[in-house]
Order: sequence, then C-alpha cells, then structure tokens
Amino acid sequence: MSNRTLTRRALGAVSLAALAFATAPAQAQTCTITIGIIISQTGPMASIGAQMAKSAQFSVKQINDAGGVNGCALKGDLRDDQTQPSVAVDQAKQLVDISRVPVLVGAITSASSLAMLTSVTVPSKIVQITPASSSPTFTTLAKEGKTEGRFFRTFPSDALGAVAAAKVAYDHVFKKPVIVYVNNDYGVNLAKEFQAAFAKLGGKPTQAIPYNPSQASYAPEVSKALQGDPEGLYMIGTPGDGTTFVRTWISQGGKQKFLFSDGMLSDKFFGDIGAKFLGDAWGTRSSGLKSDTREAWQKEYDAVNGAGSSPALAVDRVYDATPIAALAIQIAGSTKPDEIRAAVRKVQDEKGEVVGADLASLKKAFALAKAKKPIRYVGVLGPIAFDQWGDITGPFLVMKVNAQGKIAPTGTVLAKEEIDKLMK
Repeated sequence: MSNRTLTRRALGAVSLAALAFATAPAQAQTCTITIGIIISQTGPMASIGAQMAKSAQFSVKQINDAGGVNGCALKGDLRDDQTQPSVAVDQAKQLVDISRVPVLVGAITSASSLAMLTSVTVPSKIVQITPASSSPTFTTLAKEGKTEGRFFRTFPSDALGAVAAAKVAYDHVFKKPVIVYVNNDYGVNLAKEFQAAFAKLGGKPTQAIPYNPSQASYAPEVSKALQGDPEGLYMIGTPGDGTTFVRTWISQGGKQKFLFSDGMLSDKFFGDIGAKFLGDAWGTRSSGLKSDTREAWQKEYDAVNGAGSSPALAVDRVYDATPIAALAIQIAGSTKPDEIRAAVRKVQDEKGEVVGADLASLKKAFALAKAKKPIRYVGVLGPIAFDQWGDITGPFLVMKVNAQGKIAPTGTVLAKEEIDKLMK
C-alpha cells in the first residue's frame, strides 16, 4: 500500500505496538473523523489479527477513496490489545479519553470485547462493533439492558456456531470426541452450547476439559484428554495454544481426527502442525455466500493485499464493520455517539436502496446517505441485519483442511433455517 494512500505513525509511550492510519480521500479534506480500531496483532491471536488489521486498513482506504465521511477524511486509529483484556481496556480508554472517538471497532476475543464493553463502551456512552467476538454473554447482557443498545457484532453468537459445529462433528467427524476448551468466557460458553446441541444429535463426548491459555506445556491436559479412548479432539481455543496442544496430542498417540473452533482456522496454525497430520481436520465458518459484491470486493482486496488473501478468517467481518460504522456517522450527520447508535440500523434499512462493499458501491452508498436517502448495505457478508440485541444470523460453511494444509470450504453449506431448526 503506497505512502500516498496510507500513513502510519508510531504512538510512542501510548503503545509501542499501536499503529495509526489515515488514508487520503480522492479529494483533499480539511477535517478528520477518527474511529478506534482494536485488533490483536501480538499474542495468541496474532496470526489471525494480522490479516484483520490489513482488512481494517483497506476498509478505511476504500471509504476515503469513496469521498470520506460527512466531508471529512476518515482516520482509523489502530491499536494492538496483545490478546489481553486489560490491554484492550487501556487502549480503548486512550482512544475515548484522548482521541475522543465515538465508535470502537473491536476486539477479536470475547474476553477483550467484554472488558471493553463493560469498562469503556457503556460508561463512556459510545458505540462498539466487534467483528469476531462470539460469546452468548453479549446477548444476555443486551437482553438485561446492560449494553444500552451500544453493542453490535458482525460475527454470530456461539449459540448458533455451536449448533453448526455439533452438526459437522456428528455428520462428518466423530460421535465420541473429547472436548478441550480455553478457560474463559468464550471457551466455557461454546463448550456448553456444543455439548447441548451434540447431545440432541446423539453424540456423547468422553469428557470436557478446560485449559489455561499461554502455557509452555499442555502434557498433563493431553494425558487427561486421552482417557476414555476418544475418537478424536474438538478443540476450542487459539492458534498459539492450539499448536502446543495438538503437537502434544499427536506425539502422545491421540487419534488424528479433529474439529477446531472458528477462531483456530488459520493456515499458519495448520502449517505449524503439518498437513500430514491433518487429513481429517474440520471446522465451520460463518461466512457470506457468493455474490457479485463479494467477488468485486475480493478482486480489489487481493490486488492490494496479495492474491488469495481475502478468504482469511474474519477479514470480511472487520471490513464490513468499518463501513457500517462510517455510514452510521454519515447518516447521523454528526459524531455524537447517541445519534450514531440510532443510525447503525439505518445502514441496513430493508426499504433502502441496496448498496455493496466494493469501491463503486461505497461511493454510491455515501452519496445516497449524504442525500438523506435510505440505504441497505449488503456487504461482503451478504444481507445481514442486526436484531434487537445487536446480533446477526447467517449460513455456516463446512470447512476441511486440504492436501496442501489449507483450510477450505467443502462445498456444503448449513443454511440458517437448518441451524434454527436444530436450536429448537
């Protein structure tokens, strides 16, 4: 990406890992609107976060090339939470208290997003859109009125994802796995929801074992997991921990049948394990189906970020989260958080003119919003819409590691209607 289109500056003492970026629009602007973007670029989620950070940068570039927001250039102040909730809170506070951002896009992990929500978003009365956090806790908090309608996500709840994972496990992988899950809000909830859905289908896990993140060794946990002769391993965790755990599982003779949670579906993770061990490794991914706007976006994205980079996990979700935030600011006509909160759902007005995610479509979207005409943003993910709790639904793709050690769709799609039926 050229210096003309992207400027980065170190944030010094604020955060050595932080990056700030602003992309010059097609016509020079005399003002700047800043949003905060918190993405893990180090720590256990680094391999996924690095690609998501690129997508966030690309999204800001596209928005500015489309003319900016309310006559101003959009700046995305990108921060690294190091995959740690405490760091996520510190970065969010700096963005709100110092940069005065009205919107936060992030974080990746549910633990970090939850910490941001309760410690910064709600107390500061701003808006938060996460592109990757899937814990059902967010839905519970929304139903209790504790999010104040300020929280949205472009990633479905684990209440849906667990059902999809259970269906794939039972139909394609195993009937008697061991479940190993990271001992945090994300892992606990996904394991619980998976077990309930798996039991309805007739599956019987040997046991469910929590693990603590970032350990040097998982030999004791693996030894325990192998008890009961499981048919394979369903792991809910992160690529960093997964590499250590799965290598130990294989070395101790664990059966090489795997199901991995969506947050682990990283080609680097699979490369670190080795394709020869992953001939029967599966996963699910909530993703948009093929569409003209998705294909147009993929061409533009890959041209900037490298051929074949657009399918990386959650890059589509952080991309869509950013235009949703920017279009909400455009529709609100201000940077007042309460007005932006009210405008978020107007970005997806069912009666509005359909607009897509590629550059030409974004130009049209901002022009319509500027003219106070209703729009329906159908982005890379397709025709998603936020429900009253800020959640989305959608289809799930069945994924499998191929002979080259890459995670790829099998061609099977679990439709929304099928997931809804299994949830009853």
